[in-house]
Amino acid sequence: MHGAEFRTIFLKKTYFLIRFIPAVVILVQYRNMTLCLVKRCSETPQIRRVLQYKMSLRNIQNDKTTHILFRHRWMKRLPVFSSSHLMFSTQADKDAIDLSKFSADKIRNFCIIAHIDHGKSTLADRLLEMTGAIAKTEKNKQVLDKLQVERERGITVKAQTASLFYSHQGQQYLLNLIDTPGHVDFSYEVSRSISACQGVLLIVDANQGVQAQTVANFYLAFEAQLAIIPVINKIDLKNADPERVESQIEKMFDIPREECIKISAKNGTNVEKVLQAVVNRIPPPVASIDDPFKALVFDSNFNHYRGVVANIAVFGGRVRKGDRIVSAYLGKSYEVNELGLLRPDEHQTQALFAGQVGYIIAGMKDVKEAQIGDTLYQQERPVDALPGFKPARAMVFAGMFPMDQSEYQGLRSAIERLTLNDSSVTVQRDSSLALGAGWRLGFLGLLHMEVFNQRLEQEYNASVIVTAPTVPYKATLSSTKLIKVHGSEEITIVNPAQFPDRSVVSEYMEPMVLGTILTPETYTGKIMSLCLDRRAVQKNITYIDDQRVMMKYLFPLNEIVVDFYDLLKSLSSGYASFDYENAGHQAADLIKMDILLNGRPVEELTTIVHRDRAYLAGKAMCVRLKDSIPRQMFEIAVQAAIGSKVIARETIKAYRKNVLAKCYGGDITRKMKLLKKQAEGKKKMRLIGSVEVPKDAFINVLKRTDK
Repeated sequence: MHGAEFRTIFLKKTYFLIRFIPAVVILVQYRNMTLCLVKRCSETPQIRRVLQYKMSLRNIQNDKTTHILFRHRWMKRLPVFSSSHLMFSTQADKDAIDLSKFSADKIRNFCIIAHIDHGKSTLADRLLEMTGAIAKTEKNKQVLDKLQVERERGITVKAQTASLFYSHQGQQYLLNLIDTPGHVDFSYEVSRSISACQGVLLIVDANQGVQAQTVANFYLAFEAQLAIIPVINKIDLKNADPERVESQIEKMFDIPREECIKISAKNGTNVEKVLQAVVNRIPPPVASIDDPFKALVFDSNFNHYRGVVANIAVFGGRVRKGDRIVSAYLGKSYEVNELGLLRPDEHQTQALFAGQVGYIIAGMKDVKEAQIGDTLYQQERPVDALPGFKPARAMVFAGMFPMDQSEYQGLRSAIERLTLNDSSVTVQRDSSLALGAGWRLGFLGLLHMEVFNQRLEQEYNASVIVTAPTVPYKATLSSTKLIKVHGSEEITIVNPAQFPDRSVVSEYMEPMVLGTILTPETYTGKIMSLCLDRRAVQKNITYIDDQRVMMKYLFPLNEIVVDFYDLLKSLSSGYASFDYENAGHQAADLIKMDILLNGRPVEELTTIVHRDRAYLAGKAMCVRLKDSIPRQMFEIAVQAAIGSKVIARETIKAYRKNVLAKCYGGDITRKMKLLKKQAEGKKKMRLIGSVEVPKDAFINVLKRTDK
């Protein structure tokens, strides 16, 4: 291509762009080649007349990338392109944040807690808009829900942090907000967020009123002795009844109704009052800049290029870029490479001070180096470690195996990085004769398990086999030999394949939970029948107002873990809510039930059931497996067995060709010969054929159909 042709094409391509965009930023990774090309183009008089730009080079601090910046002569300020966040901001904005002027009394740390779908993320969007953290657009819907799984399901599964600057009565305040999940399966995220705050916004739906998770989250905040601001949301709805909700809050939580703030987060009504209440009613953090630096790691995630990014709450002192810090958990020292605020995207600053919440990158390349609950301090000024967090108690266990054993190392790396971001998941090595090496993972609930599996597929492109979920049982051993092997008389069983035989056990125990159900009075009878069907024992029943009832039941965890919540919502037309907490173990008559396909046990579908429910559970699983497994060219026998005794059976009929179609009458022996030949072929095929259970069948077969 000749020089004149190149200049003509360059002119046509760029004229429209430069006419409407005041600045073009080109990131140059290879300076010599690309910079020479741009300079040669810029020297031609035609280009200079059309673009009327000035060109300058600018190096980014601590980065090998060079910015070539073009601007019109009439522009006063040059926008800077931030390659890490893909957004424009001016240099003046970056220099404007001086965190040293925000002493502890000008800081408020709070989180938003509520039942699922009561409007936490919507309120967070309005607060971000009103304080200028994000631009006001119609696209601002659940801005802090950054994960793909959150967008698809419409729920928050990961607590997110954002720092806001708010002016009140002539003073500027730094507000650190944490948006938390509302589902019971992610309550560990809520408890961790509360540890970094001094107050909470308790959101209650003006239509639905106080629900189960509202009560659970209130007591989490109450036990932590935090300031609680009740906020009644969705007052713009047609059926909203804020006065009724005020009386519920006053009766259940002993909070005067005058303290409730009535808002509509969607329309922005009275949201300004929420910001004022945060400043006036939430106490500042108790921290001094003169103390030695001490920070709590309350969240972290892994970046492929920068290593571990840790979210910290500074409890004392200050930390600057270039400081040497030490992890109290491992004793390793690191140099601070980058730190800053989350607004909600990462915004670099030169330092973080006492009482502030931000992120820090210190060259941690291994996921095991950033433990949530760890304490960071400066190398020359050691401090006592902070209390940290209580470890999460897993309620549901499932085996996770790679589709192919060649993918084992990649899946191990993916699980390690994801458990860094979700520390409530427990991981143990496991192996199966059928599936090979894998892991036994512990989750807080079935939704937690499904979300974890979905994140593995979406974020790490990992395809896995998940076995049927089970709960942690206990057994008291009677065999002296086994007691020596296990080192204890009482053992915990998380894998049904390792369930000990009755002959060596004196007692089996199953986990129990104390469940709280809040429902309109109309549905009380149906819900009581459902609870009794799940072997529940009623403990208490309370009327919280004229229309709503709170019931407490003692449930076996195994009875509610899979589909109880779905059935509860179905029976109550979506109005009932459910929450549960651990209530220890209780003696029970348990047995192991195997599922056989053509006489071969399927280890992934082995379950532990109560003896009284064994036949019904086995029959139901066989029926659902019959619907889940695709038909083959041979007959498949689906059986449920306890030991060597088969208690239920279903048959999946084979695809069958009509071999008599070509016979137009004639001797019966001819037809019998063809049918016999076909039967022998099917029998041979059944001996050598294998049946693969679809991935989604492992959860589908456990879901009940009782209403």
